[in-house]
Amino acid sequence: MTELTVGTLLRDWRQRRRLSQMDLALSVNVSTRHLSFVETGRSRPSAELVLALAEGLDVPLRERNTLLLAAGYAPRYPVRPLEDAEMEPAREAVQRMLNAHDPYPGVVVDRAWNIVMANNAAAAITTGIPDELLGPPPNVYRISLHPDGLAKRTLNFPEWAAHLLHQLGRSVALTGDPGLAALEAEVRAYPGVEEALRDQPSPLERVPLLVPFRLDLGNGQELSLFTTLTTFGTPRDVTLDELAVELFYPADDESARLLGGRGSTASTLN
Repeated sequence: MTELTVGTLLRDWRQRRRLSQMDLALSVNVSTRHLSFVETGRSRPSAELVLALAEGLDVPLRERNTLLLAAGYAPRYPVRPLEDAEMEPAREAVQRMLNAHDPYPGVVVDRAWNIVMANNAAAAITTGIPDELLGPPPNVYRISLHPDGLAKRTLNFPEWAAHLLHQLGRSVALTGDPGLAALEAEVRAYPGVEEALRDQPSPLERVPLLVPFRLDLGNGQELSLFTTLTTFGTPRDVTLDELAVELFYPADDESARLLGGRGSTASTLN
C-alpha cells in the first residue's frame, strides 16, 4: 500500500471540512499557490506550517502527530495513559466532577466512546447487562444500541438511537478514525436499529428542546434523563484531547426522586 504524503493527508482533511484551497490559505495567512504546492508535493511544508494548517482544519491532536510524521518531523503531542502520574491533576478533576454529580449518572469516555470512569449512579444503570457487552472496555454505543443491552429497556428507542447515531457520525467526520467508522457500521447492523431509524417522525413535526433518554426501570417506573458533554478546553496531550465527561440530568421531578438515593463515590472501569 502506498504511504500517504503530508500533502495528500492535508488535502483529505480540507475536503472533509469542505473548504476550498483559498478558504484555508486565507485562514492561515499563506498563499493559495503555496498551499497547492504543499498538497501536490512540490513543496515541503515546515513543521510550523503543518501545525497552522492543522489548526485551521480543526484536526485532532492524534492526527496532527500523523501529519507531522508524514512531513518528516517528530510528533509534538504526547500520548500518556490516563493512569500516568503527570495526568493526576486532570484525572482528579474529572473524578471530582463525577463525585459532585452523584446521585445523577456520569461517565468519562475516550475517543471511541469507551467508558474509562463512571460514578455509582451510572454503574447502576447497566445492572443486568450481559458481561460480554460490558467489555472490557465498556462502550457507550454497544451498551445503548445492542438488543441485549439498554435498547430493550429504552422506551423511546427510535428517538434515542437516532440521536446516538447522529453523534457517532459527527465523531467519525471530525476524526476520520477508521475504528470509529467500523463501530458505526457495527451498531447500525444490530437487530432493530435500522428499523428504529425508519420509525422516526418527520423533521417537520414539533420536536422537544432536548432529546431525553427514557429508561424502563420496571414496576411501572420510568427514568427520563438528558445529557451534557464537557471536554478539556486547552489540551496538549492526545489522551486529554480525546476525553469527554458525559453527565446525565433528570428531565422531570419523578426521575430526580428516583435517583435521590445513590451514593457519591466514583469508580474506574477496567
